[in-house]
Amino acid sequence: MSKLIYMDNAATTQIYPEVLNEMLPYFTEHYGNPSAIYSFAGEAKRGVDHAREIVAKAIGAKTEEIYFTGGGSESDNWALKATAEAYANKGKHIITTAIEHHAILHSAQWLEKHGYEVTYVGVDEDGKVKLDELEAAIRPDTILISVMAANNEIGTIQPLKEIGAIAKKHGVLFHTDAVQAFAHIPIDVDEMNIDMLSASGHKINGPKGIGIMYIRKGVKIRSFIHGGAQERQRRAGTHNVPGIVGIGKATEISIANMEKNNEYEIKLRDHLIERVLNEIPYSRLNGHRTDRLPNNANFCFRFIEGESMLILLDQAGICGSSGSACTSGSLDPSHVLLAIGLPHEIAHGSLRLTISEKTTMEDIDYTVDTLKKIIERLRSMSPLYEDFVRKNK
Repeated sequence: MSKLIYMDNAATTQIYPEVLNEMLPYFTEHYGNPSAIYSFAGEAKRGVDHAREIVAKAIGAKTEEIYFTGGGSESDNWALKATAEAYANKGKHIITTAIEHHAILHSAQWLEKHGYEVTYVGVDEDGKVKLDELEAAIRPDTILISVMAANNEIGTIQPLKEIGAIAKKHGVLFHTDAVQAFAHIPIDVDEMNIDMLSASGHKINGPKGIGIMYIRKGVKIRSFIHGGAQERQRRAGTHNVPGIVGIGKATEISIANMEKNNEYEIKLRDHLIERVLNEIPYSRLNGHRTDRLPNNANFCFRFIEGESMLILLDQAGICGSSGSACTSGSLDPSHVLLAIGLPHEIAHGSLRLTISEKTTMEDIDYTVDTLKKIIERLRSMSPLYEDFVRKNK
């Protein structure tokens, strides 16, 4: 494969060289344990403290409200399970949405097996949470609302400020899974009344295996990982210093370049969307047309099966992903696409392309030109498409 066009930045991103350079000394020179009291460990501790300050500033939080974790999934598990445990005396009811990441959905299902009730609020055809339904679901025993900041599949951005206001009005804690949104779009935890927030390093050109959890001062949740007294006795385990330094540097760069990168990515994204919708028949865009992540485009193509499309794209050097079945080893199409009302047979033919500031207009055009040929080829082999064309002549 001579040409590589990476269009799966929602899955993971390439680490920035500046981030790697910032991390390297913490593997070889400043390798001390930041919890130790001798002066040699001081440099590692300073690296952790500096990263914590950068992350806190990025979302308008206090430094002591930022905790480092092993990734976004751990942070999501911590938010749901530790809140459920800490507030069980107040109630055992949690509200989330039907389109959350599996780190939230599977944690919610685990809680349901342990005596908690979970309400899964619906979304509209663009994937926006129905605010009236959300507010109507609140009960006296509701302890937590968890709604993602932006969807990982279809890119729709949720009205966090409005959700935060509803939660505050009813005295319910509000957690947001911001893994796809953190350092990509502006987030202010005070302005949006967010009590807890999860984010991850490898979605912002930082390292894998490092995440963050923001917990507002006064929220009484305890440890999720038990052991030592790290992270102010709330998250045990020796600090992953290079990872923490890396997520700090990646956050700093991403926040500094956010406006410029967003403007560039939106231009490319919109060109991609327009070309696909205008040039490929029986295609549709999933998610809100404008209120979506700057780098996200998600399509469905009728009479196409997602995995075949991905394999042929891969052969042409293009990395994309699908909400379809086969990527997750199950035969069901994406739960997100079903939640926005798509029938199974259309949801199976989905394709997510997520770009970065390194993507070029030539990359977009090559991808669309290749995609057109692939879809034509796959449809020519589809008896369903043949039938459809015959009936609609």
